[in-house]
Amino acid sequence: MSKAFAPSAAKPGVITANDLREGHNVWMCEDGWTADPAQATLFEDEAIAELALLKAIGQSGIVVGPYVIEARRGPNGPEPTHFREAFRQRGPSNYFHGIQTTKQAEASNV
Repeated sequence: MSKAFAPSAAKPGVITANDLREGHNVWMCEDGWTADPAQATLFEDEAIAELALLKAIGQSGIVVGPYVIEARRGPNGPEPTHFREAFRQRGPSNYFHGIQTTKQAEASNV
């Protein structure tokens, strides 16, 4: 694979990208792309992941910047292993969540 991470049975991965029109994070699934990372296809074979990544790169009218990330099997589907990808799943940082909601609540109580 062209990136540093290559999926295997011990360290599976998923393919993620950004939706070309909306800019939102999407994950490759069996029938195309999904906004739900739990529905992403989990790749455990480097060659199959490479072919899927090439297919994703060829879908430049749908997604931009596809790449493979490490994931693990979770109770509801694939889960990221790196904090960057976990952060991406929460959506754009202009949406209030986490510490942003706390700061907003504190400001409105003043």
